Amino acid sequence: MKIAFVGCGYVFDIYMRTLWAHGELEICGVFDIDAARAATVSRHYGFHVYPSLDALLADPAVETVVNLTSIRSHHDISKRALRAGKHVYSEKPFTTELDQTKELFDIAERHGVVLSGAPSNLYCDAVGTLWKAVLDGAIGKPVLVYAELDDNPAHLMQLEKVQSPTGAPFPYVEELQEGCTVEHVAYHLVWICAMFGPAVSVTAFSKHLVAHKTDTPLSPADTPDFSVACLHFANGVAARITCTWVSPRDHRMRIIGEEGEITADNAFHDQAPVHLERFSRVSLSARKAYSVRTQPLLGRLFGVGGRRLPLVRRWKSYAVEAEKGVGRSPKHKLVSWLRRREIYAQDKLLGIAEMARALREGKPQPMPPDFHVHINELTLLIQRAGHDSVAMQPQTSFAPMAPLADLAVHPGNYRSSYRPRLFERLTAGLVEALHKR
Repeated sequence: MKIAFVGCGYVFDIYMRTLWAHGELEICGVFDIDAARAATVSRHYGFHVYPSLDALLADPAVETVVNLTSIRSHHDISKRALRAGKHVYSEKPFTTELDQTKELFDIAERHGVVLSGAPSNLYCDAVGTLWKAVLDGAIGKPVLVYAELDDNPAHLMQLEKVQSPTGAPFPYVEELQEGCTVEHVAYHLVWICAMFGPAVSVTAFSKHLVAHKTDTPLSPADTPDFSVACLHFANGVAARITCTWVSPRDHRMRIIGEEGEITADNAFHDQAPVHLERFSRVSLSARKAYSVRTQPLLGRLFGVGGRRLPLVRRWKSYAVEAEKGVGRSPKHKLVSWLRRREIYAQDKLLGIAEMARALREGKPQPMPPDFHVHINELTLLIQRAGHDSVAMQPQTSFAPMAPLADLAVHPGNYRSSYRPRLFERLTAGLVEALHKR
């Protein structure tokens, strides 16, 4: 697929980290309203720079426009590209008004083109492993989801100094003005809704907690920096999602079932470690002990936290295991290795690759339009809930999604292959005896 990028800011370099793994994507060129920024990208990566958006849209070679502009520009840029007969892949959210998002999908349908968008972590190894474990019945009937997106206290992180490898400043003003929920909650919503269907009710709370995060004036200055939402799904599953720029970083994903739980450490890491614990009286009782709770290695002896699972390997798994062509200095290579190992690793091109694969094979898009619209609506409901803790029923819905095709044919079964640790088995009788008079 031949693609062109509109917007060459901070996130552009993150997309480029995995370009080496996507030979099926050909970049025709880029455009940015900041000509100096576009020139920098051109010098670093060797991409053609279009003199204007109109010139990009008039290029018959361009099949898909990737919209990486500011959130407030998403609607206009995507609309122009769709009307020009281009497929569009947009960064999240599509817009900050549900009617505008619906309008974009209507335009795409009328023009016979595809509109899709981020986040792409639904397609990653960690989420695939969570989904496969649920399908295998590894935790019994799923009943509860806990999802965290605490992204560090923004007022202490000196966001003004953060730059991409090619010198693009971190868009901290937009991030703080739009809010942590608009920017981040979709990372959890996409996989939760894909697994469990549309939310039928939302009880949410959002609040502005820390007044001074930067010396740069913000408008508005009081966008919520904390939100929590409880979602009810038609199949009975409940989910609680928390987003903040106030508390220390925590990106965990947890699915609790009647017989166990499966956890992933980081929604921002495509190959985050995934652990399965099938509950036993030993592991559940051990959690009561202070020493077990505060010393993870001791807890493991009793089965707390379960076993680390071999990850589902998807067709582009290798993309986040190396980085080529973004930063070239020894410092950058070291930082890149540390980041991928310890902090986060995302293949942001994976969503475009999945979109292209579906088009090439004549198949429906993995994330259909009504799914995207539902995620957009949930994001806005949570963001705008306010501090009165309101309960709402979404206007939108979607047909439950089938699991990704390669999960159904993936070898092995996470339930049948699970084995409790030796110490956990040996202490079962002791724990039983201690619970008797």
